[in-house]
Amino acid sequence: MIFSKEELIDMKDNELAVLMALIWTENPTNPKLKVIDMCRTVEIGRKHCLWTVVDNSILTPYLQRPLDFGIDLVVHSLSKYMNGHSDVIMGAVCTNRDDLYENLKYIQTHIGHVPSPFDCSQILRSLKTLPCRLRRHQQSSLKVAKYLMNHPKIEEVIHPGLPTHSHHELFKSQTSGHSGVISFYLKGGLDETMKFLDNLTLVTQALSMGGYESLIEIPYVTQFIHDVAEFKYDKSTFCVLFYPYIRLTSRILCSHSTVPKYLQEILKLNTNFLRMSVGLEDVDDIIKDLDQALEKVP
Repeated sequence: MIFSKEELIDMKDNELAVLMALIWTENPTNPKLKVIDMCRTVEIGRKHCLWTVVDNSILTPYLQRPLDFGIDLVVHSLSKYMNGHSDVIMGAVCTNRDDLYENLKYIQTHIGHVPSPFDCSQILRSLKTLPCRLRRHQQSSLKVAKYLMNHPKIEEVIHPGLPTHSHHELFKSQTSGHSGVISFYLKGGLDETMKFLDNLTLVTQALSMGGYESLIEIPYVTQFIHDVAEFKYDKSTFCVLFYPYIRLTSRILCSHSTVPKYLQEILKLNTNFLRMSVGLEDVDDIIKDLDQALEKVP
């Protein structure tokens, strides 16, 4: 993918295109919820003989159908909205191209990447309620986003379904709506953000999304964490020894810890940036919890 000021543009270096096998996008992106022009992506891919891939985990086929735009492969984290009950870990790759299907089937057969029958049954169960769940997520997230927009302690709200979103018109042309994932900037820095997070009671601090419960997290990883990890532990030990500390304090809950520091700065994954997955609870209860936590922010 080649980006310039958030927009996918044509490749200028043909040698780069030769080295690439595919164009992989999230639509919308996680966690900034930028929207990619899928028709433009397909145009670039075909020009340079590259496969095009869209991660459709945030919207699911109920709200967005990338294959209809000519995308070659669509991937899903089925653990998210497709399952929606936070009890399955599974993914899927979808295509309407026979050649790609045969290649993928061959790899799956010979390597053995096959989910369990029970997990498959759980996904099939969840698909029966996908439309009604997503409609609820959709309505609630929009209401929460509008509430946050009008709060004096919120700097910016990012929701593709809002007219204020920079790609709102493109989003409307490619989808039938948004899910429950929203992002926003709190006024202040890390101290204000942690004060807000630590006072939430209904909304849970966690790194996932797309389940029945409302979750919130700060994608930013502080320099303090990097310094401690690099000074004391190698990577494998860090993962094991720091998990108890993650449970003790919310100050190092972060989903984008593998993103290099310079990219965090480019993407503006600041200390006051939060991603929220609005769940199926009563939306008034969700807003009430957000409101009381914001009131405690100085």
